[in-house]
Amino acid sequence: MTLSGVRWLTLNGILLIDKPSGPTSHDVVARLRQVTRERSIGHAGTLDPRATGLLVMLLGKATRLATLLSGHDKTYEAVVRLGWATTTDDAAGEPIGAAGFDSAQPRKATPYVPDEALQDALTHFQGTFEQMPPQHSAKKVDGHKAYDLARRDQHVALKTATVTIRSLELIERTGDLVRLTMTVSAGFYVRSLARDLGDRLGCGAHLEALRRTRSGAFQVEAATSLDEADRLGPLLEPRLISLADALPELPTVTLSEGGMARVRHGNPVGQQLVTGQWVPAGAWASKVRLLDETGALAALADFRGGLLHPSVVLV
Repeated sequence: MTLSGVRWLTLNGILLIDKPSGPTSHDVVARLRQVTRERSIGHAGTLDPRATGLLVMLLGKATRLATLLSGHDKTYEAVVRLGWATTTDDAAGEPIGAAGFDSAQPRKATPYVPDEALQDALTHFQGTFEQMPPQHSAKKVDGHKAYDLARRDQHVALKTATVTIRSLELIERTGDLVRLTMTVSAGFYVRSLARDLGDRLGCGAHLEALRRTRSGAFQVEAATSLDEADRLGPLLEPRLISLADALPELPTVTLSEGGMARVRHGNPVGQQLVTGQWVPAGAWASKVRLLDETGALAALADFRGGLLHPSVVLV
């Protein structure tokens, strides 16, 4: 019970939300905390306020899996407008002039970009490369978020980050609007891709619209709308993805009662404390899910020296 009289509940699991354009990711956390009455809520990767689509929300003990869940590849549908850059690299910013047109009236002077040149430029961004984040981003510089400094007209000396585009496909083009779909590594900025595409074409560009459709194993088709989440509140619990199913790509081992007793205290376990299959060959490089005999996730562990060493204990 809090001082305000709110009775907090305990909800543990993953909730997929289809975020509308407008609220920040932090706004979604606050709304879910209010309607579900679960105190501990986070997410596995932000979405810009103007963007829509999949937000992987972490409730209760699921927040302890945030580092692993936020590191997954993500798939986006994006609309890029050719013709001018902006101060924020998206449609919310002020136009920035580029050679060959008037920044005060950019729509009247959008340069012609042949389809062949566009396709060639997109090919340049396949694979792994260094990407400069937007000036208006959540990257921290000396303890301050870059967008806070940018709003005060302070130029931020950001560092590039190594990112990867797994796939990038041109869906359609209508005049200066280019619709793309892409699967990218964690930490990738689609706004930066739009900016850099415009630079490569010599015409300037910015992100017009963005929708996230996938994060790791989770698809937006399985998500709940924010309005529906508001309506259901604590009744959202049946829609939660269990902790055991949160990281399906990781190998699993089921612990005996004796193994559970050791894991509860953070102690390593060997094969004699496992029921069923031991750690599969080649799994030494990944985390291993430790399940209890009911199939619930008890911990995540690292396989070292022939033993499973708990790194995140959830029981």
